[in-house]
Amino acid sequence: MTTYRSLTQAEFRWENYRLIPIRYEDREPIRAWRNAQLEVLRQAAPLTAAQQEAYFQRVVLPLFDQEQPGQLLFSLLHHNNLVAYGGLVHISWPDSRAEVSFLVDPARAAEPETYRTDFLAHLRLLGQAAFEQLNFNRLFTETYDIRPAHVAILEEAGFRLEGRLRQHVRLAPDTFADSLMHGQLAADYATAFGSAV
Repeated sequence: MTTYRSLTQAEFRWENYRLIPIRYEDREPIRAWRNAQLEVLRQAAPLTAAQQEAYFQRVVLPLFDQEQPGQLLFSLLHHNNLVAYGGLVHISWPDSRAEVSFLVDPARAAEPETYRTDFLAHLRLLGQAAFEQLNFNRLFTETYDIRPAHVAILEEAGFRLEGRLRQHVRLAPDTFADSLMHGQLAADYATAFGSAV
């Protein structure tokens, strides 16, 4: 299994979940998931297969050889099946912080308890990578306020609401949504998940 130079572990495990460095073979399911969930992403238009291939070749694959890449992307497996992906993006190595990204298979997103379990597993495992492996100080997220269930899971996982950007994103010609900014410090992660960080 290919891993990132900045990580000493190739995977992170919890119960029946595994978080592993993103696999090339997962690019097409991820593209389909992104295209099906544009309303919750900072993506303006559907991605073509050619665009996704170019992105993996130009951006994703070179990340594995960089000492301090701008992002670390992961595939989340449940019983060895791909169910979600995400990672640490907009990494600031000098500041020991990164933004959390997460996107799940739309069929699993439609089941609230499955979505909750998948997202909590992702946050737990991503925190292992960020706080225990990389010694980061802080993770943060941006979530549109049209997603109260998503926000509740973030807060259950120890993320704290730090701000609201009013009417920050246009969802339709006459519809704006607020962006909610959440943050999690290493100590918040340790409290939420019982880690020794």
